[in-house]
Amino acid sequence: MTDINSISKDSQYEDEALEFLHGLIFDILLVTDGRTTDILETLLNEKVLVTVIRQEQINEEYADLLGESSGAPYYIRESILISEKSHFIVSHNIALVISKHVPPSLFEKIAHQQEGIGKSISSIGLQSFRKLVDSGYKSEEEAVDLFQKPIKLRFPELCHKVPYKRYSIYFGLLPGIQMLEYFNPDVVRRRLKQIIKNKIGGMNHE
Repeated sequence: MTDINSISKDSQYEDEALEFLHGLIFDILLVTDGRTTDILETLLNEKVLVTVIRQEQINEEYADLLGESSGAPYYIRESILISEKSHFIVSHNIALVISKHVPPSLFEKIAHQQEGIGKSISSIGLQSFRKLVDSGYKSEEEAVDLFQKPIKLRFPELCHKVPYKRYSIYFGLLPGIQMLEYFNPDVVRRRLKQIIKNKIGGMNHE
């Protein structure tokens, strides 16, 4: 006879373990200076594709708000990363590209809008490093862009605070790209539940 109390306790432990792993993975994701896309693809076990929402040149006055020097074209790029197979929105990203501090070969790839900035850097083989500026969690109402203006995140049915991180990408002494990434708060839970479901399904067929 099945022990209902035992099932209830097992379910509670599974939920607690899931939340622990969820927090642990995001803690790592938000502080790493490595390529975020690589981590997300490993987590999801599928490739992610970039969809550019907008990419345009902006006025110098906006760059001044970020403390950037004048005298160079600045471009803002807003995009989302979507998993290739499940079409799950993984992240919502905003980048400020300071053209004079970005290698021409990279700037050309960014202009073509065919892949993520991190992948473009890797495919060209450019030397770069990243400096983390800020990270944490925000409610949907608190989400802002690089200029501290409210932004509508593209994640449907948000029920949790949204993890984010902001960092600069350097190709020399000065930053060439400023990045702000918001992550779908359900990306870890979704993958962990998928693994548990597949495991249970496999046990049922044994």
